Amino acid sequence: MAEDILLREDLGPVTRLTLNIPGALNPLSDAMLDRLRDTFNDLMNDEAQKVVILRGAGKAFCAGHDLKEVRAKRAAPDKGAAELRDLFTRCSEVMQMIPRLPQPVIAQVHGIATAAGCQLVASCDMAVAADDTRFGVNGVNIGLFCSTPMVALSRNIPRKHAFEMLTTGRFVLADRAMELGLINKAVHSDRLEEETMDLAETVAAKLGSAVRVGKRAFYDQIEMPLDKAYDYTGVVMVENMLEDDTAEGIAAFLEKRKPDWAAE
Repeated sequence: MAEDILLREDLGPVTRLTLNIPGALNPLSDAMLDRLRDTFNDLMNDEAQKVVILRGAGKAFCAGHDLKEVRAKRAAPDKGAAELRDLFTRCSEVMQMIPRLPQPVIAQVHGIATAAGCQLVASCDMAVAADDTRFGVNGVNIGLFCSTPMVALSRNIPRKHAFEMLTTGRFVLADRAMELGLINKAVHSDRLEEETMDLAETVAAKLGSAVRVGKRAFYDQIEMPLDKAYDYTGVVMVENMLEDDTAEGIAAFLEKRKPDWAAE
């Protein structure tokens, strides 16, 4: 039996997903996009899982699309454009599922994250990377501007730096990616798994319903004008404040004890 291309491990409240095509640097092939979509759909209504870690097997996180598949689609008689449109549409749908997931998603990045692989990092809610990781949107080097990866990248880092990466095709190392805001933390490779899991467990220890509400509100408000964002988040705060578990959290703080959220 062929090994699964996307591995799922539920480690208590933390789900770890591993892109598992290491020999090809974990490309976002047709099959991988389908597996990610199906797994994200499974997680949408899974209240037991509070955080998702996304990582890659082998030497790299993700090298982007499978260029052999892309070339074959381009050459398809009379339907090359339709097949390519379908690929990029499905990839965009998967990327947009990440902010819609109720669980915060943390990218655990090593080796390289290029083109759609860099897009995947930028689409995650947080990212921790080994300090020798290289990030790039280097399609321009082969004559293919990274237009869809640009959407996520330009919403993560300042526009002039995003444009420089897109037009030069140069890599940036993890420390620079952290300075720009693409990742949260750069750590030694020996500590990558530990540091990522520590972040995941810290978030997973919070009240899950509050984090779910907060993540949805975060992405909703960020697209709104300032006054609308305050109006919207004020309503969210009231709804959150009226929950029984929130009352328990406030009482525990005032009484200097840990909240009892065991029934959540």
